[in-house]
Amino acid sequence: MARLTNADLQQRILALEAENESLRESVAAAEVALAASSPDSPIGSPRPGKGRGWGWALLSVVLVLVGALLAPAGLVAGWAKTQLTDTDGFVATYAPLARDAGVQTFITDQTMVVIQENVDIPAITSDVVDGITSLGTGPAATRALEALKGPAAQGIVTLVRSSVQGFVSSDAFAQVFEQALRASHQQLVATMQGDRDAVLAVASDGSIGVQLAPIIAQVRQLLIDQGLTFASAIPAVDYTITIAQDTSLPTVQAFYGLAVSAGAWLPWIALLFLAAGVVVARRRSTALIAAAVALAAAMLVVAVAFAVGASVFTASVSPSIMPAGVASTVFATLTQSMQGTAVAVLVLGLAVAVVGWLGGPFPVPRRLRRFAASGADAVRRAGERAGLTTGAVGSWMHRQRLLLRVAVAVIAAAVVLFVRPLSVGLIVWTLVLAVLVLAILEVVQRPPGEADPGSDDLPVEEGAAS
Repeated sequence: MARLTNADLQQRILALEAENESLRESVAAAEVALAASSPDSPIGSPRPGKGRGWGWALLSVVLVLVGALLAPAGLVAGWAKTQLTDTDGFVATYAPLARDAGVQTFITDQTMVVIQENVDIPAITSDVVDGITSLGTGPAATRALEALKGPAAQGIVTLVRSSVQGFVSSDAFAQVFEQALRASHQQLVATMQGDRDAVLAVASDGSIGVQLAPIIAQVRQLLIDQGLTFASAIPAVDYTITIAQDTSLPTVQAFYGLAVSAGAWLPWIALLFLAAGVVVARRRSTALIAAAVALAAAMLVVAVAFAVGASVFTASVSPSIMPAGVASTVFATLTQSMQGTAVAVLVLGLAVAVVGWLGGPFPVPRRLRRFAASGADAVRRAGERAGLTTGAVGSWMHRQRLLLRVAVAVIAAAVVLFVRPLSVGLIVWTLVLAVLVLAILEVVQRPPGEADPGSDDLPVEEGAAS
């Protein structure tokens, strides 16, 4: 009985693997050639036994197109559902506006308008001066005091404005602004649900506002604390400033339940159409790539639409409602989450397309997979020579390698589908970790026939050595 060294056996295993791969490619090429030469089947038709004609291909194309067209609508519907039903989500969207300098100036201006409409500062100043002169000041002093009426009134207005500006730029204002947003959204939801006791009404032009009442109450107390006792004359004012305008809101109000349902299910319906288009396809690897690219293209259109919509929105909002700069900031804040999701889904579509191509039956990906498998095999064998082996566990992992790969793919898909907010970083890191796990699985698995590291020679029959 002859003896083979471990290195000789490894060389033979590699030679057999290469020969098997060559035979598989030859058989595949022969099947394609046979299908192409058959008078009853066109070039590129599926292999016999697949049972899928061109009707399935057409159905796949239709399903993928419908899914890609529904994806943007699902994105907007999901955002609308959050804005219409989730007060915390609504507040999180608009709360950053309190930190914007342009918005702070706008709110300061509007607050000053309310104060001056309810407190006649020039009249108060004039009454004070008249009271002093009635005490018997001389002609020169009287003229001097009369001349000070205007500057004194302006000085008080400036002082009030400075106090309002200081408050609006403070952290305390951000908290009050958030409270106002929360109250406004709760009233908006009540309005949408037809609550007759709702304070906030959606106007015919679709405008939505933030109540200034809590802000004015805080400013009133601040002025009183500074010794400006006239501020006590500022009443509790129910005043709202517009922070958004959407002409579709009156329609949404009429179909509130439908809008909420669409936001919950439309994204999943779009995904279902895309998945069905892949499942019924004659060549699923190609259909997966096409579906992913179609989804990415749809999200690219959404991103471009947002860029165009910013200019349209800013131009359509009347300056009497809000300045152009504030309108631009509001639109950016309003659409930030949708833009981020659109970009993230775009990246996801491109990533799935690349993964589908790498896993497909195409010449270049096949060579890349063989190269990666050879690299993993070299690392594994180096570990074996160093005495590192996964033993029976590695053999089990090799037998269950398909199941393990599917598990990694399912977990990665679950992360992308259910973790929110969806972001580019989440998708990229999920993909990187999935690839890393697959690479580790490829290295630690132990194909059959590999020798234990403690055995340098394996006994074989004498005839096998020749």
